[in-house]
Amino acid sequence: MQIAHTIAELRHLLRHSLHPAFVPTMGNLHDGHMALVRQASALGDVTVASIFVNRLQFLPHEDFDTYPRTWESDCAKLAAAGCDVLFAPNEKELYPEPQLYKVHPPAELGDILEGHFRPGFFVGVSTVVMKLFACVFSEAQGRRAAVFGKKDYQQLMVIRHMVQQFALPIEIVAGETQRAPDGLALSSRNGYLSDTERAEAVQLSLALKAMAAALKTGDKDIAAIETQATAMLSRRGWTPDYLTVRRRSDLQAPVGEEPLVVLGAARLGNTRLIDNIEV
Repeated sequence: MQIAHTIAELRHLLRHSLHPAFVPTMGNLHDGHMALVRQASALGDVTVASIFVNRLQFLPHEDFDTYPRTWESDCAKLAAAGCDVLFAPNEKELYPEPQLYKVHPPAELGDILEGHFRPGFFVGVSTVVMKLFACVFSEAQGRRAAVFGKKDYQQLMVIRHMVQQFALPIEIVAGETQRAPDGLALSSRNGYLSDTERAEAVQLSLALKAMAAALKTGDKDIAAIETQATAMLSRRGWTPDYLTVRRRSDLQAPVGEEPLVVLGAARLGNTRLIDNIEV
């Protein structure tokens, strides 16, 4: 695996690549990231990953400074998973001056759910992804692919819509959520959980599974389904932000018969977890 710390180095390494496949990450990697890298390796002639903790998507009270940096472990995992090129810029390289030009998703997609509880989050995500795309794909001559996990479902939707709106010649490929044996969605933030909290954390996915099961039986009372799941987690000591049923196409409230997704975000102790299940 070759490592580039500057945009110039990255473009030099990719100068002969026709079909790059890209997986952006913030590091602190786990098996879910590795699944995305392996998926990307089948999509192009060179597999590229990035590690960059993006300050723009953290609120002032969030964990930017304490977000785990696990460089040596990350490099070993990426190399073992088949990554060919790792782009690991520092903040000054990617943002050499204040980033005044930013990508603002439409409010109906970017300001709901995660965007409601983390204002400006998707502006930060969209801006850094657009910039990373410009770095990775500038030399490409053919198919371009980028892989994003379904675990961050709204993020996947925001990036898909961004690529469509800007007519970017990039295929956005979804990777399935990877889970621990008990069903907990793999996440870098799972490492914040105490042993007791880790045992309890699976209840979020169980709550979403119960919501999905109710929908599959034909239950049309979506408000009651959401209320029951929220109350269940609250009784167990969680602080839910939302447990909700939405359309897959645009994450708006369901109307009629269409593919759905149930999404949840809740805080367990000091750790905020998210998950989702397509129905």
